[in-house]
Amino acid sequence: MEKRRKIILDCDPGHDDAIAILLAGQIRYFDLLAITTCAGNQTIDKTSRNAFNVARYLGFGCPIAKGATLPLVQELTTCPSVHGESGLDGFDFPNYKYDFSPLNGADLIIKTLLDNEDVTVVTTGPMTNLALALRLEPKIKEHIREVIFMGGTTDYGNVSPAAEFNILVDPEACYIVLHSGLKVKMVGLNVTRKALVNKEIIAKVRAIGNTASRMVGDLLDVFLENQIKTFGIKEAPLHDPVTIASMIDESCVTFKPYNVDVDISHGPSYGRTNVDMFDYLKQEKNCFVAIDIDSEKFWNVVLDGIKEFN
Repeated sequence: MEKRRKIILDCDPGHDDAIAILLAGQIRYFDLLAITTCAGNQTIDKTSRNAFNVARYLGFGCPIAKGATLPLVQELTTCPSVHGESGLDGFDFPNYKYDFSPLNGADLIIKTLLDNEDVTVVTTGPMTNLALALRLEPKIKEHIREVIFMGGTTDYGNVSPAAEFNILVDPEACYIVLHSGLKVKMVGLNVTRKALVNKEIIAKVRAIGNTASRMVGDLLDVFLENQIKTFGIKEAPLHDPVTIASMIDESCVTFKPYNVDVDISHGPSYGRTNVDMFDYLKQEKNCFVAIDIDSEKFWNVVLDGIKEFN
């Protein structure tokens, strides 16, 4: 990939979001223009504090804005069983003074895009902020290179039989993005379920022996433990960093174009991403969908990213 790709990261930390933040802040690959937060894994105050803590702990100086408190239509659903009451249990950050941007998340996205060209917007939580930005200022589409989102799946969900968590929190926001006319890439559960954290991976993280590895190791310990308790699994899928890894090593994730829509009917399949894998509908292919991942390459990207920090 080319050097210094401009990105905005919209997130709801969340343990896997924290690793995505770390990867997005690698200056040899990215110019991280801004971080915006939304409610999702936890409430907006908690996800915002978590994003600020991770970014400042790693030395990132980009603006950070609090975004949407609620989804566009429905009430908020959070995920304390996986990410804890703080949303990022497992590591004690320094007591930072929280100096958030005076702009809200959608407005910071708009300003950052209008001030820049060829920007990739990465979302690792519900897409509420981006959907609001697109509605408030459609001109930003001219400044977006592509949108890469973690969410959805080509098969079964993780919070309902049909839906993945990020999409189910705000399906209407996903609908707006999918129908925006932008170049969109979907990184769903069908590939992120292969990016598995286990005790061997955590040992490799800790063996790096720097400040970042201590943070990541402590966070992954709790993340894995909570996944074992909640789902009865021995390895935990680390969903969100796959978005960033797919840009760092393009051979890591395989994408194919499909027509994708999202169920906003409020029925039993509410929030499902309907991927027309066999082109039944003969509709425009509006989304590049991740269909496979090389998990060894993915973990090499993550481990190399951790090594970048002191």
